[in-house]
This record gives sequence, structure tokens and C-alpha cells, in this order.
Amino acid sequence: MNITAQQYEFALKRIEELLPIVDGQTSERDSSAIELSLLSEIVIEYETLNYPIDKPTIAELIDLALEERKMTQKELAREIGVSPSRINDFITGRAEPSLKIARRLCVTLGITASAILGL
Repeated sequence: MNITAQQYEFALKRIEELLPIVDGQTSERDSSAIELSLLSEIVIEYETLNYPIDKPTIAELIDLALEERKMTQKELAREIGVSPSRINDFITGRAEPSLKIARRLCVTLGITASAILGL
């Protein structure tokens, strides 16, 4: 389906109008719920084509996980058995972890292996 910017903008506006009407108690057969679902699909398709999101880098994954866990680079380094400067190298993109270290990062930070591998 080829969705225009005008159709996309209309869908966004209409979704904003429907959100206060449709909630968890609304039947899936309700016309407003059906309309919201269809409009949401239009928005998703348009944004997927026009605003693609790249997969995060290893550096971004580590940095985000540290922030979420309120953990310092030094604490992570101690947990996985590397120097703090090595962690900094991973975060700045100057180096990538070996498979052994990547595994430790996954376990310690709760990052999936597929994310670390960029799959």
C-alpha cells in the first residue's frame, strides 16, 4: 500500500481522537476499536518505510544498559573482568568485545545475544 504524507497525518490526528474513546474494556468488535486498529496499521507502515530505525550498535546497547541499571563503567568492568578503559573502548566504538566478553556483557547487562550480534 502506498500511503501519502497527507494520509499519514490524517491517521495520526484521528488516532489522537480515538485514544480517549478506546480502552482495555472496549470490545474488539467496536467500530472505534476497529478504526483505531486500521489507522494504527497505516501509521506503522508509513513510519516503517519513511522513518526506519537502525539497529543499535554494541556501544549504544552497553551505554543504554548501564544507564538503565544505574551502573558505572567501573562497576561493569569489575563484574565482567576487564579494565574500565576497555569498557570505555566498547562504549566509544574504538573496540568491539570478543565473543567471551560479549557473553559476559549479555549476562551482566541483560542484553540478548541476538542484539549484541546485530541480528
